[in-house]
Amino acid sequence: MLEVKERTVCPKKGGLSSDIQDWRILVVDDDPLSRSFLEEAFVNLGVKVKAVDDGLAAWRLLERSEFDLIVSDQKMPRMTGLELLERLRDAEKETPLVLVTAYGTTELAVKALRLGADDVLVKPVGLEQIELVLERLRKKQTLVEENRYLRSQTNSEGEIICESPGMHAVVHLARRVARESVTVLLTGESGTGKEVIANELHNASLRKRKPFVKVNCAAVPETLMESEFFGHEAGAFTGANKARPGKFEIANGGTIFLDEIGEIPLGLQAKLLRVLEDRIVQRVGGDRERAVDVRVVAATNRNLEEQVGKGAFREDLFFRLNVFPIHIPPLRERREDILPLVRHFLDREIRKQGGDRSLILDAKTEQLFQNYSWPGNVREVRNLVQRAVVLAQDGVIRPELVVSWLGESNPTVELPRPSPKKPVQDGIKALVGRTIKEVEDRLIHETLKVCGGNRTKAAKILGVTPRTLYNRLKTPPAHG
Repeated sequence: MLEVKERTVCPKKGGLSSDIQDWRILVVDDDPLSRSFLEEAFVNLGVKVKAVDDGLAAWRLLERSEFDLIVSDQKMPRMTGLELLERLRDAEKETPLVLVTAYGTTELAVKALRLGADDVLVKPVGLEQIELVLERLRKKQTLVEENRYLRSQTNSEGEIICESPGMHAVVHLARRVARESVTVLLTGESGTGKEVIANELHNASLRKRKPFVKVNCAAVPETLMESEFFGHEAGAFTGANKARPGKFEIANGGTIFLDEIGEIPLGLQAKLLRVLEDRIVQRVGGDRERAVDVRVVAATNRNLEEQVGKGAFREDLFFRLNVFPIHIPPLRERREDILPLVRHFLDREIRKQGGDRSLILDAKTEQLFQNYSWPGNVREVRNLVQRAVVLAQDGVIRPELVVSWLGESNPTVELPRPSPKKPVQDGIKALVGRTIKEVEDRLIHETLKVCGGNRTKAAKILGVTPRTLYNRLKTPPAHG
């Protein structure tokens, strides 16, 4: 049995793309001369290569190691190239395989391609053929990764609506720093539009044609967070049936947006710091280090400096994230943006419904919106408009339609007094005499019921993180 060996040399100048030179290639061939030629060819191109002399030896190696490409002969003892390919696909391993054969027939080529081979080469194989195959596979891999990412992404809110000087300053600052690769930390209250600014940072950058990957750190269970960030190998933990890249790998070449970064547990913060400093990730259950080129944009509604003082956030990670801070002011500090945002969301909801409706804001409704403090910021505006569009019947959004959803009274606008027999008033009377905890328990219970038990949706409506809601649900309910 041939001894498994790995060889590498300095990359060939002006040759392959730099990302190919990071690949690990497995050569499988029982013919010593052919195997040696392929091995030398890859070494001279600056690519790491291992070589074995039959398909079974290759399979055993693939069970414990990972490669970016397999170049396999077809006719070999114990396991042929096609049999190796079949076993790989049965095991749901997505490693590309190029079949090399001295007996090139159309029938063999068709069968190999149907089984999932990425190419079929006929011996003797030239160096130029190898380079062409590698570059073609690199382009295919890039397209596959980008398409996979785009399918997994939801549409971003994207458009920036602002007329206030404060928000214009934020957008100007974001566009100035966008073309640099420095880490940006976005701060501000929940719902102020941090994701929209992060999206603008990406779209105005030199990375705009690469992925923009969003990770809501508050929505990822702590036990899965490391796998979500860095990926995992097959068998790394129960349920890990196949290898999966993490968000940092998917974002390679582009931007990763780490929303609610303050929710990351201390145990993972050290690993994240290493990735930010060394630009290297290691999948859970794996031993291979992978270089990633990612621009990091983080966001938080917490005061991270206070968290550092409490020991809840690493000081070194805070300084690594806080390279270029941008603070997004709350909506109550930029009132010029309120009505433009209302109209923007109103137009968008009407378009979603086919665009055949006409809806306007009553003058008193405009005054009500302008004077309201909007504690939920832009997110609250969007949610309120969505409800109003559903319920407005006569083409006018009047104050009495929306006032019950606002969290505070507005003395500058005179509103119709609700009848004491209204269900809202009855509900309030029913709560009198109960403790605050009992009221909270009832609110959580009713919200979960409306959301069909979906805790993420319920947490969003209640204005808390899913983790906070989960912890609240673990607390025994109050009994009156």
